[in-house]
Amino acid sequence: MSTFYKLSVKEIQQETKDSVSIVFDVPQDLQERFKFIPGQYLTIKKVLNDNEVRRAYSICSSLQSNILKIAVKKVDNGLFSKYAVNDLAVGDVLEVSRPEGRFDLMPNSKHKKNYMAFAAGSGITPVLSMIKSVLETEKESHFVLVYGNKSIEDVIFKQEIDALQSSYPTSFTVQYVFSQHKEENALFGRIDTSVLNFVLDNKCKDLTFDDYFLCGPEPMINLIKSNLLDKGVKEKNVHFELFSTNVDEKIGDANIEGKTIVKVMLDDEEHTFEMDRGKTILEVALKKGLDAPYSCQGGICSTCLAQVTEGKAVMDKNAILTDGEIEEGLILTCQAHPTTATISIDYDDV
Repeated sequence: MSTFYKLSVKEIQQETKDSVSIVFDVPQDLQERFKFIPGQYLTIKKVLNDNEVRRAYSICSSLQSNILKIAVKKVDNGLFSKYAVNDLAVGDVLEVSRPEGRFDLMPNSKHKKNYMAFAAGSGITPVLSMIKSVLETEKESHFVLVYGNKSIEDVIFKQEIDALQSSYPTSFTVQYVFSQHKEENALFGRIDTSVLNFVLDNKCKDLTFDDYFLCGPEPMINLIKSNLLDKGVKEKNVHFELFSTNVDEKIGDANIEGKTIVKVMLDDEEHTFEMDRGKTILEVALKKGLDAPYSCQGGICSTCLAQVTEGKAVMDKNAILTDGEIEEGLILTCQAHPTTATISIDYDDV
């Protein structure tokens, strides 16, 4: 079960015409619970139009700032994002879960590393937290950011990014990429193979990178990751988080017809129910009244992660788990269909 805490909005900053940053007021007795690793996200719960919605938003503040801050970009048909950008006000209270997520970077003052990040649109949010935290902590490290948007007006946190470049001229490099407008010192087009080659072979030709962080739409991530692996980068050094995904893509070819008896361990209690295999485990668990953890329901975050302890399941979509983790029995329950007569899953032991 995800535990939610009521936090009041301390500050709202208009970042672009369709995005805002939100600072939460975290009471002293909750400070420990909201400690985070750069790159992690919060799940926000809010009742809108008589429906409970949960959405995951990445933290964009640095470790040293003692600030809990997220950014929200308005999207088409985005119920919460439209509310946050248009109607949310300072003093309003939102229900917020503790930080979580597997796309992260914990800085260390002893490190002397080179990092490169590719971000598009609101994908800058977790990456900015990483950048600021590394620059403030790892004095011998270098961070390169390649950041794509439609135009300069669409750049979330541009003023803050430019200020970082001025404050850390020898340890932070940024390359903007715009797809709809040409700008001085920026590349024209989208983040693709040519952009990757330009940055690696020209702008950063004297640097060897330890880790790469990719955050944005799935096509960009797949392309850049594939190119990096072709260049000999080890897969363990390429880290990514999707901000959108191709929901039509399916993985697995198992037969998901029929019914399954499901045993769920949640908060030290076992629940048993029967379900159609064509539905997802999370979908049915929620309909049965279980307070199972979830956020995006799109296979993008890891909030609904669980361990299969008996039986088997197949996922519609997986952009989070490694092959090794799947072999160990980890599943995203929002994407998982049981394929055996019985299955047991454990939300607690993950």
